[in-house]
Amino acid sequence: MSAFARDLYGCAGDRSTPCGSGACLLERVGATIYNHMVVYSPMSNAELDRLFRALADATRRDIVARVMAGEEVSVSALAARYQMSFAAVQKHVAVLEESRLITKQARGRERIVRGNPEQLARARRLLDQLESLWMSRFSQLDAVLADHPGREGPSKDAEE
Repeated sequence: MSAFARDLYGCAGDRSTPCGSGACLLERVGATIYNHMVVYSPMSNAELDRLFRALADATRRDIVARVMAGEEVSVSALAARYQMSFAAVQKHVAVLEESRLITKQARGRERIVRGNPEQLARARRLLDQLESLWMSRFSQLDAVLADHPGREGPSKDAEE
């Protein structure tokens, strides 16, 4: 951990060292530091990885869109909509279920799939935090650049 973070949090930042009268601030707020960016997330890094890995595939995004639209559909009905095997759709559903974007429930011989909008909302909140952080950083950069109007970027000769 950098000296900046040690000063800011008052600890070694290794999450094992007690700080002052209580646990390390990082433990108390559940923060993760990425290159001095503090992002508060109720989800662990492993949960975030599963969630965004699940959303990285177009078929899985389409399944999520269908079930989030209020459809309660069986896995076999989902499989009929795609040009792939039933087993392939089952694997996509399993990835989505593991990421908690959908839930699967047995109803007789069928497995009914439902969307979990709260999990999608959690991901959206995290992305909103990151967007806000970066928009703030860009605004600060704009202010610094505005304070130095006479300075120009690299010369055209340097590009050649």
